[in-house]
Amino acid sequence: MRGRARREAEAEEFLRRVSPRLFRTALLLCGDHHLAEDLVQTALGKLYVSWARVSRADHPEAYARAVLTRTYLSHVRLRRTRERPVAELPERAAPAEEPALRLALAQALARLTPKERAVVVLRYWEDRDVEETAKELRISAGNVRVRSLRALAKLRTALADEREALSER
Repeated sequence: MRGRARREAEAEEFLRRVSPRLFRTALLLCGDHHLAEDLVQTALGKLYVSWARVSRADHPEAYARAVLTRTYLSHVRLRRTRERPVAELPERAAPAEEPALRLALAQALARLTPKERAVVVLRYWEDRDVEETAKELRISAGNVRVRSLRALAKLRTALADEREALSER
C-alpha cells in the first residue's frame, strides 16, 4: 500500500504544479474561462488515471499539454457547445483594467480555426518548436508551418483592423 500511496502523492503534486499552466493554455485555445476550466479538469482526470504512463514519459509536462490539446480538439469536433444566433447581442462591458490590445488579441484568436489556434498557442505562447507542435497535434511539421503562416497572417490583419479602429476613437 505504501507504493500506491506514494504514486498517488506524486501524481497529485505533479497535477497541482502543472494545472495553472494548463489552464492558461486552455484559455488561449478556447477563449472561454468556464470551458477552459472544464477542459483542464478533464485533462487532469485523464492524466491521473494514466499516471503510470505519464510518470514514465521523458517530458511529463509536454505529455500533459498534449493531453489537454487533444481534449480541446475532441471537444471542438464533438461541438458540445454551439453558439446560437440571437436577435440582439447582450451588452458586455470590458473590464477597465484590461488593455485594448489584449482584448483585440483574444478576439483575433477566436476567429482562427481550432487547429490554427492550437498551432499558434503551442508555437508562440508555449514556445514549442515545429516538431514538438507537430507531435502534440499529431500532424506533420509541414502542416504546422503552413497553419502557422496562415494563422499569423489572419492575426496580423485582424490586429491591423483593430489598431485602425482604436486610432479613430
